[in-house]
Amino acid sequence: MQNTAKKQELDVRRGLRLVPAPPQRQNSLTLWHLLSLDAPSVAAVWTVLVARATGVHLAWPVPAAMFVAVWLVYVADRLLDRHDLEERHRFHQRHRARFVIATAWAVPVLAALVFHFDERTLRLNLLLASLLVAWFVIIHASAASRRLPKELAVGIFFPAAVFLPTVALRPDLRLELIAPAILFAMLCTLNCLFVYAWEHPHDRTQAHATTRWALEHLDALSFALMALAAVFTLVYREDLRVLPVCIGLGAGFLLLLDRLRATQRPTVQRALADAALLTPLLFLPFLR
Repeated sequence: MQNTAKKQELDVRRGLRLVPAPPQRQNSLTLWHLLSLDAPSVAAVWTVLVARATGVHLAWPVPAAMFVAVWLVYVADRLLDRHDLEERHRFHQRHRARFVIATAWAVPVLAALVFHFDERTLRLNLLLASLLVAWFVIIHASAASRRLPKELAVGIFFPAAVFLPTVALRPDLRLELIAPAILFAMLCTLNCLFVYAWEHPHDRTQAHATTRWALEHLDALSFALMALAAVFTLVYREDLRVLPVCIGLGAGFLLLLDRLRATQRPTVQRALADAALLTPLLFLPFLR
């Protein structure tokens, strides 16, 4: 009788969720996302694509440094974030000590990679890093964090970091690369907006006014970006056409994911959103 009573009490506790459920098993895709490897992968792949499309040779430490730097930024952001926590934030909090140790190792690795940069590339990257640090202070240590759309940071800093290595080596390409850089900024912002829409399907009162407006017009913005990418594909010279093609495909994949969101777990959906930006992998094998 005593054993039966204990079993019934345990069942009641489980019914009230007082006994924590075992963690879900993660596959390679979700771990790629939860370990903050998704954004660094996108940054490194696009850095290589921009260079190859313009005929610029980048030494391997450049995309490698891009990968490490972006990883450090995203890990720091997820460890510091205290608002709208999702599974990626909770994963970082559960494994905080391991991430801190990993970042301690990553910093000297990044320094060693940056040592191989030419002077102009190093100077421009230091300027960009300084601006990013200032943004971090505003977002995480200021009351302005709730008044500024976070998508703005991704839309500015991410494309700047991706196009900077090529422009540093070939300043004469600055004007020619303005349009694809803006289109890529739109794609990165669209990525963030879709993720926000999926993670906040009902309550969006905390979002910035510009974010709320964009969330109401996601389909139109996606089609507009695909149309712009198609136009630039037609008018650009042959070797640069791959840039708007990849951007247009990325926007299309995000729109498709939005249509299929009910069929995927949230963590998988979030990982696929960044995987949608890896369209350069379809073309890099064919670029010299």
